[in-house]
Amino acid sequence: MRRVSAKFVPRVLTVEQKQQHLSISLGLRDCAASDSSFLGNVIMGDKTWVYGYDPETRVQSSQWKSPSSPRAKKARQSRSNIKVVMIVFFDLDGIVRAEFVPRNTTVNSEYYKSLLEHLRNDVYRKRPEEWANIFILHHDNAPCHTSLLVWQFL
Repeated sequence: MRRVSAKFVPRVLTVEQKQQHLSISLGLRDCAASDSSFLGNVIMGDKTWVYGYDPETRVQSSQWKSPSSPRAKKARQSRSNIKVVMIVFFDLDGIVRAEFVPRNTTVNSEYYKSLLEHLRNDVYRKRPEEWANIFILHHDNAPCHTSLLVWQFL
């Protein structure tokens, strides 16, 4: 016998959740296959941490040198402690809206609803062809995205 570690997964889904994911995925695949403009109507939303600076990796800071030249020296740098959250909405044509969340601001349902209102105005102004059709918003299921206030707005 030998000792092994378990593989970590984001979460363990129930059989019903797996079946629901499968049926939704198959439905989206069928829509994309039957309508060539389907993916053009999808707007994705995502958020990420943006640091003030990222230090170079060893590969990025490598240099060509001759055998007689001295070895380059570089001080070790740490990642910046200045960081903010950026929320981006994009489609096949590029970024529709990008917004930095102010420091010490929590992304709650009220903040996210106001962000969706700005997104709606940006889609109306920047993507009138998607506004004429009904666009599909795809974002993760964070609690502020699935709150009653956001659902009523959508």
